[in-house]
Amino acid sequence: MNTSTINQQLMAFLTASPTPFHAVANMSMELAAAGFQQLNETDKWSLSAGKYFVTRNDSAIIAFVLGSDDPIETGLRLVGAHTDSPCLRVKPNPDQTMNGYLNLGVEVYGGALLNPWFDRDLSLAGRVTYTNQTNKICNSLVNFNRPIATIPSLAIHLDRDANNNRSINPQKHIKPLLLSQNVAQGKTQNPADSTSLEQIIIKQLHQEHQDTDVNKILSYELSFYDINPAAMIGVNNEFIASARLDNLLSCYIGLKSLLQADDKLTSMLVCSDHEEVGSVSAAGAQGTFLKDILLRMLADDENRLRTLARSVLISTDNAHGIHPNYADKHDSAHAPLLNQGPVIKINSNQRYATNSQTAGYFQALCDAQDIPCQKFVVRSDMACGSTIGPLTASELGIQTIDVGVPTFAMHSIRELAGNEDTEHLFSALKAFYRDPAPLSI
Repeated sequence: MNTSTINQQLMAFLTASPTPFHAVANMSMELAAAGFQQLNETDKWSLSAGKYFVTRNDSAIIAFVLGSDDPIETGLRLVGAHTDSPCLRVKPNPDQTMNGYLNLGVEVYGGALLNPWFDRDLSLAGRVTYTNQTNKICNSLVNFNRPIATIPSLAIHLDRDANNNRSINPQKHIKPLLLSQNVAQGKTQNPADSTSLEQIIIKQLHQEHQDTDVNKILSYELSFYDINPAAMIGVNNEFIASARLDNLLSCYIGLKSLLQADDKLTSMLVCSDHEEVGSVSAAGAQGTFLKDILLRMLADDENRLRTLARSVLISTDNAHGIHPNYADKHDSAHAPLLNQGPVIKINSNQRYATNSQTAGYFQALCDAQDIPCQKFVVRSDMACGSTIGPLTASELGIQTIDVGVPTFAMHSIRELAGNEDTEHLFSALKAFYRDPAPLSI
């Protein structure tokens, strides 16, 4: 698989996965097509050597190859990532009709960069919970997949200081505009003529799922997203521009790498939800999902602990590339460049879980494959972000390294990565999934 192929597949996945629910559904379909058997947490498992995957909350997924070799001797190879990205989530009672327009109240999910959300063609997607005509509770995914809303900027004529001192109030200023109610100012609207988000959702469910029988919408988790698809940009197509590169890029490259894992070795891909808001949930990295699966894979406590002692987790989450217009925001000696290889992320305060042993292992892995590799340390006078790496390492006691491809505009509605770095990460993770002894301790 060459760089062009993996990038085209990645961009199709990014475009088709506007929410964690859609990302997990798309990953599940690809795993099933590759011969992975889906497991249900409510069933009794009887595992033998083979390929499996399981989901939780429809928004987190763990796929694994249970190798024919004894994992006590070979350890586990784990790649971790997360399915969620900062966005605007619709509130439970969102409808706000003012001056003849229907706006929706939204809540900011995660550390979103808000300025780029203005004047975009926005669509809406997520999961809807409802009762059907027999009062059975059902769940369906929904994706309008067309521009249905926008958040118009205030014209500079009405705020002459906008380019110097405009702040954004998330309660007042980022309500998406959904439709015109055609209500004359000063006249009372006829309720029979009104259109609500609930009515719009029901209509969309019927369009997407012809057999959907909706009696009442009970709840939903819906996110706005930029309808603009992922694209290769740059004079030489050297960049990938897309929403949700952080961190669906890592999820998908991890998935494609797992599909080429050595069947003799036990390997896992863990894509958790809710990383952007702290990971404290049933589907998050600080929840029990991974631990529960490991308990069912390796039921004997002694054998499981011995296996984990030989195991390695590569936590893959995007890194900050040095921005040419803001170079002073980086430590000049640790300033990753796009298209120059994956980045080893290091923080002495353990915001990243990398240590010298795991960093050395990943560097040696890359050297053996002629993969360029970089290092990132945040400026000493700036706060450092974190990942699922330290959370998982502390829960399982597993050797962990934090890596990621360098990225611009992280947490924006549209981010930028290098097209060569997807191939570099793909090559590194493939080699990792084929390594019979990641750390010989």
